[in-house]
Amino acid sequence: MATHDPASLPPIANNPDVRFLGAQLGDVIRAYGGEALFEATEAIRRASVERHRGTGSSDSVHQQLQNLGLDETLDFVRGFMLFSMLANLAEDRQGIAAEQGADVAAALAKLADEGIGRDQVQQLLGHALIVPVLTAHPTEVRRKSMIDHRNRIAQLMALKDMGGDETPDGDRVDDAITRQIALLWQTRVLRRERLYVTDEVETALSYMREVFLPALPALYQRWDRAFGERVPSFVRPGSWIGGDRDGNPFVTADSLRTALGRACEAVLGFYLEGVHALGAELSISTQHVPVDAAVEALAEASGDTAESRLDEPYRRALSGIYARLAATHQALTGKPAPRPGHLHGEAYADPQAFRADLVAIAHGLSPKDTGAGALKTSGALGRLIRAVETFGFHLATLDLRQNSAVHERVVAELLKTAGVEADYLALDEAARVALLRRELANARPLASRFMTYSEETTSELAIVQAAADAHATYGPACITNYIVSMAQSVSDLLEINLLLKEVGLYRPGDAPSAAVMAVPLFETVGDLEAAPGIMTDWFALPEIAAIAAKRGHQEVMIGYSDSNKDGGYLTSTWQLSKASTALKPVFEAAGVGMQLFHGRGGAVGRGGGSAFAAIRAQPSGTVQGRIRITEQGEVIAAKYGTRDSAMTNLEAIAAATLLASLEPERLSNTENDDFCAAMDALSDTAFHAYRDLVYGDSHKEAGGFRTFFRQMTPIGEIAGLKIGSRPASRKKSDAIEDLRAIPWVFSWAQARVMLPGWYGVGQAIAGFADKGLLREMAQGWPLFASTLANMEMVLAKSDIAIAGHYAELVEDEGLRNGLFGRIRDAWQQTHDGLLEVTGQTRLLEKHPALDASIRLRLPYIEPLNLLQIELMKRHRAGEDDPRIGEGILLSINAVATALRNSG
Repeated sequence: MATHDPASLPPIANNPDVRFLGAQLGDVIRAYGGEALFEATEAIRRASVERHRGTGSSDSVHQQLQNLGLDETLDFVRGFMLFSMLANLAEDRQGIAAEQGADVAAALAKLADEGIGRDQVQQLLGHALIVPVLTAHPTEVRRKSMIDHRNRIAQLMALKDMGGDETPDGDRVDDAITRQIALLWQTRVLRRERLYVTDEVETALSYMREVFLPALPALYQRWDRAFGERVPSFVRPGSWIGGDRDGNPFVTADSLRTALGRACEAVLGFYLEGVHALGAELSISTQHVPVDAAVEALAEASGDTAESRLDEPYRRALSGIYARLAATHQALTGKPAPRPGHLHGEAYADPQAFRADLVAIAHGLSPKDTGAGALKTSGALGRLIRAVETFGFHLATLDLRQNSAVHERVVAELLKTAGVEADYLALDEAARVALLRRELANARPLASRFMTYSEETTSELAIVQAAADAHATYGPACITNYIVSMAQSVSDLLEINLLLKEVGLYRPGDAPSAAVMAVPLFETVGDLEAAPGIMTDWFALPEIAAIAAKRGHQEVMIGYSDSNKDGGYLTSTWQLSKASTALKPVFEAAGVGMQLFHGRGGAVGRGGGSAFAAIRAQPSGTVQGRIRITEQGEVIAAKYGTRDSAMTNLEAIAAATLLASLEPERLSNTENDDFCAAMDALSDTAFHAYRDLVYGDSHKEAGGFRTFFRQMTPIGEIAGLKIGSRPASRKKSDAIEDLRAIPWVFSWAQARVMLPGWYGVGQAIAGFADKGLLREMAQGWPLFASTLANMEMVLAKSDIAIAGHYAELVEDEGLRNGLFGRIRDAWQQTHDGLLEVTGQTRLLEKHPALDASIRLRLPYIEPLNLLQIELMKRHRAGEDDPRIGEGILLSINAVATALRNSG
């Protein structure tokens, strides 16, 4: 189905980095794979490029692929995958991912133009909180070793940009780049064993240690300059890794302790290096300057009596600080500091005490006659002080998460064994709430060491005990949220407080307190619709209202993935927006700040796309300076793989939050009413179209849609990738309802359908009479514009012709023709409707950089898809050559790399 004549498309702009790195890769393949492999790869590449330019045929590509043996197939797939990885790197360097106005300085200028001054922004920042939360969701197909080599190439390219011909070690830069590409070529792509939670913890720590720790303090220095004064530490990292137990039986109290302990070890190691470096730098002598009394006191208390430093009080003071920090490392991690000192000190009680000593040093460095305060100090000391404020002794706040059904069973067992209630699960909601409130008002614990509990209850009690221990060890900032998946009632949240009470993290009394906040996660369309009512009832409880008022805010998490799988792309997007809007008056009535936690994935079908655009598209008044966003799978490496990319993306999130919180409403009341009514109608049509396809009764006699889905896509083969510690399904079932959203989206991406990112929208647009109103919405409503932009990217990455080859894997011809025919027609309808609403003649006409980026990759993806299909046919026919299975997994890896946001 041709949607546009390839010959009429504008030429793809040549990216010099892509040409350079591609040529280097070609040289490596020729040198290490041999001339025959290089020539075969080049022949396929040329044939595919010519087909996409409209000057060649698909038959030529097929013929070239059929000439490959299995060994050559594996090498060919690796070559195309590496090209895509290097092309991604090249585009990131050219700023393809950067968006206009997506920085704090630009946001301040825009707000100033709208009459919003710096004082209003500073007032917002006084209570603001922005948290990117790293999760271990399994969509990153690349091994960390591959990512590390890629990042080294990025560093070398940056050196080349600066005109450097040699590395600091004396190698020629071009030779060093070639060496890293050769190492990539010879590095095993696939994991041989599945990941464990500890592996995921270590991977996340590498990003925290190498990127977040240096990048965030540097960003704050930039923001301080933009504001002309020091800003609060309002951006902090978060993590789920080691605390997210929903559907993952491998996350236990031990993995929670491991995650927290390793994070503490990493951040203290960073501080020790920083203090050591400051000691080398601050060689200030009393022979030339007077010394502040506080610095002198630190020097005298340090125990550093070396003759060579007697006139260098800053160095002596830092020696003492280092000794105390080393003692803190020993106390908190059970290990000596990496660089043990010769002095002995008392461990710091908390990060604030450590910061106070650093601030005393900074005060001493401030010229007394200028009035410059310590907190205006920049440089290494200023960055270290900022790091302590931002990361504490815990590095990143770790969330706990579990499914509400687990909590129900655990609470039921505790109540029964304590003789309080024999059958809690049989109680209705009102009775449950009344019982739980009585128990929460009672200081008596329910659990007893004299009782024997089920494995599930024992595990959950161990988790909350580990959380309490962590609070005592690392401070209360290490764990602040307990997220309840599938939260559908007030009792689901009260059950968390009951478990926390068992370990002292919830305390009853006249002024009850909760050191960890119970956070509902509303995931499905029905849950999102019910959210305002549940939160109204939650705040109606006097003890909860008191706790929330004291804290100042309450978090609600809204899930993109499951709402999409439940109701389709458009309905999910609209219901998330409607739920956010409906929650706002609930929080206002309670007098509590609203903090939304957006559970976004990498793919558009799971809330992916531009975070900057997504935050700015949030309903007016719902951001309020506080937002948390999940960063998952392949998105982590793409956004936070290097310090530069991390700073770009963190800045974009911060800028968008400022704008979304403070910009005046863009729509008039009439426009808002008309647009919302239109979206209601569009969503209703899209919802029914999607539900009828995925969950309807059609073709049931042939096994239904789930048989079609499992035979057409590589969902079964994806399980062999070993890319996460979590099972693909929540239950032992092949039902779509029980399948996790990640493999659902990932599978459709591999088959080039991308169905979760567009299905239903075409029918909705076609059935809506007033196309002029839709064009107005696309022009003037950020929510609708962002929704269409993300969908447009998905449509550009999909390929219904390739998808048709995957459909041939479906054994039942009637099932295949019926369901794929509906998908094919709906794709064309969506494509045409999008162009009509956006006023374009082709996809991405108004986005030339993204258009060039995607079209550059298409010739490299199609051969991978065709090989994958052929290998799947052979695998499913029973061929047991291990190279077939390896080829399938390599092709999945390669396609995902080329598509970038496929999971």
